[in-house]
Formats: sequence, structure tokens, C-alpha cells
Amino acid sequence: MPTPHHDTGHTPTRLEGRATWLLSRAHARSSGLLSAAFEANGDGLRGYHYRLLAALQEWGPASQADLGRTTGIDRSDVTAALTELEARKLVERSVDPDHKRRNIVTITAAGVVRLLELDKVIDGVQDEFLAPLTAAQRRQFIALMSRLVDPRC
Repeated sequence: MPTPHHDTGHTPTRLEGRATWLLSRAHARSSGLLSAAFEANGDGLRGYHYRLLAALQEWGPASQADLGRTTGIDRSDVTAALTELEARKLVERSVDPDHKRRNIVTITAAGVVRLLELDKVIDGVQDEFLAPLTAAQRRQFIALMSRLVDPRC
């Protein structure tokens, strides 16, 4: 009876070439690269902070609930992340005058500056992640991944 192979560098043959397996491995690699980059350059900020800042900068002020829906971040995590961003003066929260129980979140000037700095971190991760591909392959990869994420593309 063969002994189990526990070397993490090997993949069972029946998984090789399966899109879902390869995608999960690519996700693990990209997540590791992002985590390391934010650890080195994020001053405690993480990808979900970046996502919130990006949404606010692009779409303007929003309620916490709307931010959760549009960014795909759980509502309780949005609240905690916004508290951290507010403590750093990267966002401001104010009571919605039309709905007193709802907060409206706005990115600050300092938040925009920090977002631009984090863009450079994210760009570096993209370059590192896609390094094995040529420029044409990178464009093709992004186009194919976009179709998998949204089949209407």
C-alpha cells in the first residue's frame, strides 16, 4: 500500500488541470502576496480597508449598510473597519439628516492620499502575481477572469 505523500508542493494527478483547483491555488498565492504587502506597507491597514476607501472615493459618501452591500464586506466588519479608518482620520462619519439612525461615511483628504499610496502597494502585488505572464497573456488572463466573475462580460 503506498504511503501518503504530505509534501505540499505536489498535487494529486486528478486535481491537476482542473480550473477550480488552479483558481483556488492562484487565490491562495494572491492572498499571500496581498497580506505580505499590506503587512509591509499598510501600517495596519488591510485589503478590506482599501476596498472601503476605494468605494468611497469612486462613488462618494455612503451609508455603512450600503458600503457593506457594494463592497461585499459583512456589516459588522464594515463597522469595525470604519472605526479604524475614522481613528486614522481617513474617513468621517456623520448622522444622516434624513435617517437619524443611519451614518453617512465620507472619505477625507487624508483618506484620498492614503488610498493613492495603497494603490501603489496593490499595483506592486499585481506585477508580482502576474510576473510569469507576458503583457499579452496578462490582458488575456484579466479578460478571462472578468468573464468568469461576471459571465455577462
